[in-house]
Amino acid sequence: MTRPSGALRALIPVLAALLAMTAASATAASATARAGTDPKAPADFVALRTVDPTIIQEMRYITPHNFVGARIDGYEQPLCLLTRPAAEALHRAQIRLLRQGYSLKVYDCYRPQRAVDHFVRWAENLDDQRMKSEFYPDVDKTRLFEDGYIAEKSGHSRGSTTDLTIVRLPAVPTRPYVPGEPLVSCRAPRSERFPDNSVDMGTGFDCFDTLAHTLDPRVQGEQRANRLLLKSTLEGLGFVNLAEEWWHYTFKSEPYPDTYFDFPVSARSLAERR
Repeated sequence: MTRPSGALRALIPVLAALLAMTAASATAASATARAGTDPKAPADFVALRTVDPTIIQEMRYITPHNFVGARIDGYEQPLCLLTRPAAEALHRAQIRLLRQGYSLKVYDCYRPQRAVDHFVRWAENLDDQRMKSEFYPDVDKTRLFEDGYIAEKSGHSRGSTTDLTIVRLPAVPTRPYVPGEPLVSCRAPRSERFPDNSVDMGTGFDCFDTLAHTLDPRVQGEQRANRLLLKSTLEGLGFVNLAEEWWHYTFKSEPYPDTYFDFPVSARSLAERR
């Protein structure tokens, strides 16, 4: 094999550096191009924290602690994005709850259509049941569509629906979920479930089970009182509850009742018009 000349050997590091810079530039340009093609939010979408910074946010779908067990497509930042009317109504609810020693906590707000598509692909993959023990322990995965737990469209994509709970103040932070740790049924007693700083609602969030129905008669005492506190507070300010999920509320006067958006959950979805 012929050895390269001294001059050529001297050029090799330079050429390698140039190739690396070219590859990095191409990667950055590709990322910029993708960002440039993403749709943007309408002008009346806001980040909830700009309307009420006191509402606690624990955005589950940007973490692996959800029924899929992975970060969900379209969630780029841990932000709650909502239409301004819905966000302002939550602010009014928060004022009422703060006076009673509580705070709202949101788990999910606006959800892009690409995230819903991710849920659908996951539900169709019957081999992936890594999170079953916690989120759907008593439901066969083949029934997720038929039983209404997964659908091809979600009200969250219209921007005025939120998943939320109540936390007693002062709030103690919820510890992070560690992928691979032992899972406990969302139906289990609160002391056994994955720790959540919310009040006891009878099940964990995103529990695919009839016990999560807001007015399930098996839920009594303090758990029922907590559900009714959330329900009465929000319904008194223009929200309507999904009866099958104690955590799910939609602002009735939503600005986009027939539009399903797909911009990412990211500050840049709002940035160009701020």
